[in-house]
Amino acid sequence: MSPTAQRYLCIHGHFYQPPRENPWLEAVETQDSAYPYHDWNERVTAECYAPNARSRVLDPQGRIVDIVNNYARISFNFGPTLLSWMEGARPDVYAAILEADRDSRERFSGHGSALAQVHSHVIMPLAHPRDRATQVRWGVADFRHRFGRDPEGMWLAETAADLETLEVLAEHGIRFTILAPNQARRVRRVGESAWEEVGQAVDPSRAYSCRLPSGRTIALFFYDGPISRAVAFEGLLSNGETFARRLLSGFDPQRQEAQLGHIATDGESYGHHHRHGEMALSYALQVLEEDPRVRLTNYGEFLERHPPEDEVEIQPQSSWSCAHGIERWRSDCGCHTGGGPGWHQRWRQPLRQALDWLREALAGPYQEAAGELFADPWAARDEYVAVVLDRSPEVRQTFLARHGAGGDRVDGTRAWELLEMQRHALLMYTSCGWFFNELSGIETVQILQYAARALQLGEKLFGERFEEPFVQRLARAESNLPQVGDGRAVWERMVLPAELDLPRVGAHYAVSSLFSDYPEKATIYCYDVRQKSARRLEAGEAKLAVGQVEIRSRITGERGDFTFGSVHLGGHLINGGVRVSGPPERREEIARELVEAFERADLTHIIRLLDRQFPGSVHNLASLFRDEQRKVLDQVLGETLARVEAEFRQIYERQAPLMRFLRELGTPLPRPLQAAAEHVLNLDLAAFLADPTTDRAEVERLLAEAEGWGLELDVAGLRF
Repeated sequence: MSPTAQRYLCIHGHFYQPPRENPWLEAVETQDSAYPYHDWNERVTAECYAPNARSRVLDPQGRIVDIVNNYARISFNFGPTLLSWMEGARPDVYAAILEADRDSRERFSGHGSALAQVHSHVIMPLAHPRDRATQVRWGVADFRHRFGRDPEGMWLAETAADLETLEVLAEHGIRFTILAPNQARRVRRVGESAWEEVGQAVDPSRAYSCRLPSGRTIALFFYDGPISRAVAFEGLLSNGETFARRLLSGFDPQRQEAQLGHIATDGESYGHHHRHGEMALSYALQVLEEDPRVRLTNYGEFLERHPPEDEVEIQPQSSWSCAHGIERWRSDCGCHTGGGPGWHQRWRQPLRQALDWLREALAGPYQEAAGELFADPWAARDEYVAVVLDRSPEVRQTFLARHGAGGDRVDGTRAWELLEMQRHALLMYTSCGWFFNELSGIETVQILQYAARALQLGEKLFGERFEEPFVQRLARAESNLPQVGDGRAVWERMVLPAELDLPRVGAHYAVSSLFSDYPEKATIYCYDVRQKSARRLEAGEAKLAVGQVEIRSRITGERGDFTFGSVHLGGHLINGGVRVSGPPERREEIARELVEAFERADLTHIIRLLDRQFPGSVHNLASLFRDEQRKVLDQVLGETLARVEAEFRQIYERQAPLMRFLRELGTPLPRPLQAAAEHVLNLDLAAFLADPTTDRAEVERLLAEAEGWGLELDVAGLRF
């Protein structure tokens, strides 16, 4: 090893997405803002997570000379909720991430590069002490389940920290975490008595030991702030060689002792925030690996080779993304991501106060009710993550056998509903709900949906009304948008419409069965549906479906029997009803009446029958879950859209000479002609680009035509 090989480099990426799952379906539904992708998880995976798993390294002529897995040579953490989605939706990328950790252990003296993360990305200093412990336990258990080892380090959401948080990490075997330079308060050499105040001037090139009130210690690394900012916000990833040089510039050439140059940013910088950022990363890593003056490392390896020789005390409550400590997640501190003139974030405080009230309102009844089922209700919650990770009957039985209070057989459904209520009460504190600039933003609506699911379960379990006192508190949160109003309006317009129960699942089945030929046993998201009887009739455009189904939640075990009937009258005209199944003769009567009316083509009578037989429970196309709704809309609107497309094409082809003449005159195209041309050219370009036999010249001709007329191309869709 050369004399200068005491220089170590480590790049950390915090890879994370806000949870996006519908809390009642346990699945991510279509998100239009992620177009042309299905949702934001899918989009960011395509732009960042997948490219980093197989990043291209180019030579000076732009030719691919290697394809590498970036994760194997950096330090990284992935949010557990993101990995859970990825395991099912992109198993190839998920496998590459796990493989990278295995490879990194060989590369870095047995120390894996993956770090754990507090489970639900909560701001730990603001969490209830009991929740802090659960977040760490769930994060450790999730990590162990996926990576097959205990984590050495743990990432704190927004690096938000205080002594109590570090204490919980150390108590659970976490050796180190990473903080921002502004989070250090003062330092001293181990064994010395005098402290030096440092503020943001803390030396990032070494590990520090932090003594905790219990007598334990934890190692802290403070990343290089200026270089990290340059990666995230100053375009440093535009060139891999420049990136490598900037990383090397962080070393002190006069120091002979070991130095650690390290940065930490959102992992999405490498490809999502900065296009092709993953290629800049892989090129820089190659340059650094070939440089004899420096050694790539990770935090675990560096800590083993160079234990802390300095102590540090941290700021009381601090984070990496709020200049005011942790106020961003509880007050109008001024930190935000944009918005209109005069926008505020006064909504943050009442939002947190409402959630805190709900947490405490549910905690007491939970402890009492769960105490009848479990030997220790809170220990059961701490270990419930095992069931969240694997909901198989075997794991469930093992869990109940371990935690059951004894006596009669445990009521499984009630047990799972109690624990699910607590799981959603944890998820409702996900930090993203406060991070941005508006109460009605998708991230805030998401955490309110978690609150709604916890509240729904609480009201069912305890027979108490929690919603109104919760919403009264939430109403104090004021939106920046006059058309939105306040927290009550957000709750009623954006949260409650997503809420569902077994009858609502039955309504989805009733309507979708008009367009889907369900087998006897089907799965609709996290619900199993068993068809007990079914009949489907068609007459021209009209369709009728009647039957009986048993629906069971895979999450809680709740089940119910339902009778349904639905009719499609053509186009978007759909009606369906669902009710709890009564006696067999009643079910048969409903089916017979609907079938007889349909066979007589008495569609008006069918609508009346649905109203009478399913009072207060008649549904339509809006009752479908979002993905199925889009699928059905594509079917029922297919002919209409085909006619519209033909009309646009006819306008475009007939008026093309006139449009060319107008272009020669320098006259802007009238809007109707422009709309027709844009629609047709975008369709044709998409078709040509999807066809590998397309003549390149034809694509270039269409592009030139679009440019000449100043047409707006669907760049995102065409690139996709």
